[in-house]
Amino acid sequence: MTTTNHQAIAPSTAVESLRTALADAGIVLPSLTVDTASPHLGLVELGRVRADVAAQPTEALRNGGRS
Repeated sequence: MTTTNHQAIAPSTAVESLRTALADAGIVLPSLTVDTASPHLGLVELGRVRADVAAQPTEALRNGGRS
């Protein structure tokens, strides 16, 4: 796995990239957004989802990106 300086990626870019990758796998995290409460930390809010939705990214990762 490669490491990236966490400050080098804008949270909004990370959100859109993640949203697109999840959508390609048929996964929707409705609350996925930039955390505006701590802008200096560059955090992404994944949000709250049901357990079955939370399990979908795990399955997609185990299947090489296919859910």
